[in-house]
Amino acid sequence: MQQKVSKSWQPILQPEFEKEYFKELTAFVTSEYKEYQCFPKEDDIFAAFNFCSFDALKVVIIGQDPYHDEGQANGLCFSVKDDVKQPPSLKNIFKEIATDLNQEIPQSGNLEKWAKQGVLLLNATLTVRAHEAGSHQKKGWETFTDAVIKSISEEKENVVFLLWGKFAESKTKLINTKKHTVFTAPHPSPLGAWRGWFGSKHFSKTNKVLKNLKIAKIEW
Repeated sequence: MQQKVSKSWQPILQPEFEKEYFKELTAFVTSEYKEYQCFPKEDDIFAAFNFCSFDALKVVIIGQDPYHDEGQANGLCFSVKDDVKQPPSLKNIFKEIATDLNQEIPQSGNLEKWAKQGVLLLNATLTVRAHEAGSHQKKGWETFTDAVIKSISEEKENVVFLLWGKFAESKTKLINTKKHTVFTAPHPSPLGAWRGWFGSKHFSKTNKVLKNLKIAKIEW
């Protein structure tokens, strides 16, 4: 597993790379990619950090697992490549943006444009075996991504965390809510979207927070 991350993240991530748990995780992931089809592509495992620099970071969105079907995962949570059909959760995200901000639903489900504006699209687990949801959970990724969330909380100020669903909401304990803004809502999947995801207005609320801080808003 190649740990290629942008220089801005090196001070945050390098100490984790050197810990014993991460060495064991690396051995596991390397073995999985050799023996099985896994997602995302190895070069995209750390894409969330490479598209969104630590210095530019404004917003954090937390997902759980990469998509596990062919060609979907691109290393950014909820995102897919340009020519890939939008999964149900992403469709519901776009529907909420359309009503919240009165704009059209985009043709592409690729969220790289968000990441380049300072949105960290972080899955708690960064890899998965093809067609086996959760297959790389509890192998060390959660320790790594929890450390990332803690470091962002400690090292940054005025970051907006968007936590969708109970799993993401459980990460609130890692965040200093006196320094940062946390918005929670049900998960945008078809199972939970009608319980309060639609109408949550997280996208306009985020931009209002950024505007009040005199920080450039996100072009969702």
